Amino acid sequence: MEDLVIRDAEVVDGSGAPSYRADAVVDGGRIVAIVKEAAAAGCQRPTARRQLDAEGLVLSPGFIDMHAHSDLALLRDPDHSAKAAQGVTLEVIGQDGLSYAPVDDRTLAEVRRAITGWNGYGEGDIDFAWRSVGEYLDRLDHGFDGRGIAVNAAYLIPQGTVRMLAVGWEDRAATPEELNRMRQLVAQGMAQGAVGMSSGLTYTPGMYADDAELTELCRVVAEYGGYYCPHHRSYGAGALAAYREMIALTREAGCALHLAHATMNFGVNEGRAPELLSLLDAALDAGADITLDTYPYTPGCTTLVAMLPSWAGEGGPEAVLARLRDEATAERIRHVMEVAGADGCHGVPIDWDTIEISGVADPALAGHVGRTVARTAAERGEEPWATARRLLIDDRLGSTILQHVGHEDNVRRIMRHRVHTGGSDGILQGDKPHPRAYGTFPHYLGRYVRESGVLSLEECVAHLTGRPAARLRLPDRGLVREGHRADLVLFDPATVAAGSTFDAPRTLPTGIPYVLIDGRFVIEEGRRTDVLAGRTVRRTPGRR
Repeated sequence: MEDLVIRDAEVVDGSGAPSYRADAVVDGGRIVAIVKEAAAAGCQRPTARRQLDAEGLVLSPGFIDMHAHSDLALLRDPDHSAKAAQGVTLEVIGQDGLSYAPVDDRTLAEVRRAITGWNGYGEGDIDFAWRSVGEYLDRLDHGFDGRGIAVNAAYLIPQGTVRMLAVGWEDRAATPEELNRMRQLVAQGMAQGAVGMSSGLTYTPGMYADDAELTELCRVVAEYGGYYCPHHRSYGAGALAAYREMIALTREAGCALHLAHATMNFGVNEGRAPELLSLLDAALDAGADITLDTYPYTPGCTTLVAMLPSWAGEGGPEAVLARLRDEATAERIRHVMEVAGADGCHGVPIDWDTIEISGVADPALAGHVGRTVARTAAERGEEPWATARRLLIDDRLGSTILQHVGHEDNVRRIMRHRVHTGGSDGILQGDKPHPRAYGTFPHYLGRYVRESGVLSLEECVAHLTGRPAARLRLPDRGLVREGHRADLVLFDPATVAAGSTFDAPRTLPTGIPYVLIDGRFVIEEGRRTDVLAGRTVRRTPGRR
């Protein structure tokens, strides 16, 4: 007898096709039968060891978070309800060009310091025994005492970390020998199971790579059937030029392109989403292989140190701190940020009223959290740069921020596009994280489907399931189909909603009573079980 039958569910299968009522049978971690209109047909209905009445619930594939920052959280938190409770069954990590493999001892220490604001330092609770991509993926598979992790994970090779390993933190072109080593590192990571490569081209040291260097690395990714996922060089003053650069670069390399958190932010881009979409449509119509992801909110989230000009980051974190402590150099940094517009702030002069501190590494600095830099500075009777500079130094670059620079019309227009997928860009670190970390997927279903009708239910589910699975080239995920893996979500379309808000960002969603990974309940009757069914999802070995 089969393991489970889900009765009378409204199936939204992830393809975008109209929903239908059915019984679904799960056995051995896969969907083994789908009986449409079983009750109405009067036929003998399937049986199983367990029967779940899904009357009033939608059955969909598990949601795929195309842009996640759970690189250490998956190893730190077996519960991981931030994602499991949303219905996320697969996260793509290794984002924005900075993560923890491949590394050597020096690079590991540097990258841990550089992205403390994203993931914490990991001191005391993670062993960091791996060095290669394959070893990191093996560590995820082992999970907690060999039982696995909370949700599945796929990995992108971080180009900034690769450059850190082969070149260091210098702002210069790679030598031929260094470029060859980077090619080898990318090839090794792809052979060990990575699904592609990411970049953070407003983050050091990845931003020091020129287009020729990136093109050569993308050629390697393409040889293995992967895709390139850039956080490109500007989401502000140079946004459209930055999108064009990535399209041209990947076309030259013959590599698939997935645009990370593809937004149009800052005042200079208000109302300009149609220009981006026209650019994408022209490239797609010309044969380009492009997808993108977005989160359904207007503010962004990153680290405070990311706002600095790129030259201030040369040499790594300790060099940054030394420049900040030097009065003359700190004044140069202030001028670039406040007057000229730093490349770290996307070429736009920084507005300190938009910079809200969302987390600090040092608990003694918690008084900054939830307040803009401008507000804290005014209360102290000092200029905003003085406040920001002191915080950067005292928190050793570990502070995270919310940046309130987005536009709702741009968000809505982009999410409707034919190659759009969902990604939370969820940073779980900090006392007041962005609510997208806990709410992206139910927020799509609640606000943008039920409340505003920006997307139909079938369209939205396809954006969150079938379309990202196709980008990841996963032949047996992302759809409710016989033979597919039973990574499934049951949600109530009348009540599903994000519980997280900017005031209470760690609140779990409502209206998602059941989530299954590999046919096992990780959320049951709205509560997290102790099941650890997550494993790594690796690219199929071999070159194209």
